[in-house]
Amino acid sequence: MARESRNDRRVARHQRIRKNLSGTPEKPRLCVFRSNKNISAQIIDDVNGVTLASASTIDKELKSQVAYGGNKAAAKTVGEAIAKRALAKGIEEVTFDRGGFLYHGRVKELADGAREAGLKF
Repeated sequence: MARESRNDRRVARHQRIRKNLSGTPEKPRLCVFRSNKNISAQIIDDVNGVTLASASTIDKELKSQVAYGGNKAAAKTVGEAIAKRALAKGIEEVTFDRGGFLYHGRVKELADGAREAGLKF
């Protein structure tokens, strides 16, 4: 039998987290995904199944601001961008979904950037 990959373990952690975590229209879910080269965040209303706002190092606006999308500085920039876009749509409070990733490094920087820009969670 093949060994379980790192990503399989991350997906299992994410499923465990998502059992008890859901986004509502009043308090949507801030979902984070990181790859080796990029990081992205979405604000999702799970009740209606709608993405309300998103930001990523792949976006044209942010790509010009960051030299490389796989570091802490880029993650902080994405966190600030997602917070600005959320506040523009009237979203002030969210539930943080780390996506099965450890709350450390780039995921933590994204969360800190969003908090500093005015998002509450």
